[in-house]
Amino acid sequence: MMNLRTQLLFCVFFLVIIAFSARKITCQEVEDEKEFSYVLGSENGPEKWGEIHPEWAACKSGEMQSPIDLLNERRVAVGTHLGKLKRSYKPTNTTILNRGHDVMLRWVGGAGTIQINNTVYELKQCHWHSPSEHTFNGKRFALELHMVHESADKKVAVVGVTYTIGRPDTFLSELMEHIGPIVFTDNEERDVGILDPRHIKIGSRKYYRYVGSLTVPPCTENVVWTMVQKVRTVSREQVRLLRAAVKDESKTNARPVQPIKKHSVHLFRPMDAGST
Repeated sequence: MMNLRTQLLFCVFFLVIIAFSARKITCQEVEDEKEFSYVLGSENGPEKWGEIHPEWAACKSGEMQSPIDLLNERRVAVGTHLGKLKRSYKPTNTTILNRGHDVMLRWVGGAGTIQINNTVYELKQCHWHSPSEHTFNGKRFALELHMVHESADKKVAVVGVTYTIGRPDTFLSELMEHIGPIVFTDNEERDVGILDPRHIKIGSRKYYRYVGSLTVPPCTENVVWTMVQKVRTVSREQVRLLRAAVKDESKTNARPVQPIKKHSVHLFRPMDAGST
């Protein structure tokens, strides 16, 4: 049997591991976003993320960082081999949380999956960036949604959808009454109830696929990105409410576009030319 000293050391070690894990990541993203900002040139702005913690070093030295610019013909391979995005979502309970730089909707109890290259990824959460983080041929849009998925072996896949100002987004319309009350909260998670992720409209079978990184610290790489080609619409009021949650001087929460290094970008187009 372990003596008292050994038991105490084991307990301390166990608690440290739990605390570190809780602080570090959820779906490999930093949960508490107070330590970094989006203010360019500040001491904890995007240029400095890789220097704040050793485990965030990829933000500075990574070779496959996100977001990137899409649509450049020089680096986009067009084909049909990727196949249609296989989504199998279902309604489930959700919670909503203001993380300081964005609003996150967490899916609780299993919201379904997507399948990429024979790997199944479960939908874990979604959040929004304004303006868009990815650009299409240098153009930014008003908003970008990230649907974050995780496989059984902790690999991450993100489906991204961009929006321009126009008609309200129907899924955000379901959330408006819940977003308003959390704008001025601080890491307070609230129940939303049952929501159906199938209500997140994609509207196109064409998409870009590349391997990149998380766009927030720790900027973990080998994230499989699927960026839907079609740009959808969102109202100014919806964007305004999401931006109100950003708690720093930048009033935005979009990481600057990262340089192309070891990225390989593919555009999936269905066989039938008339498909959207």
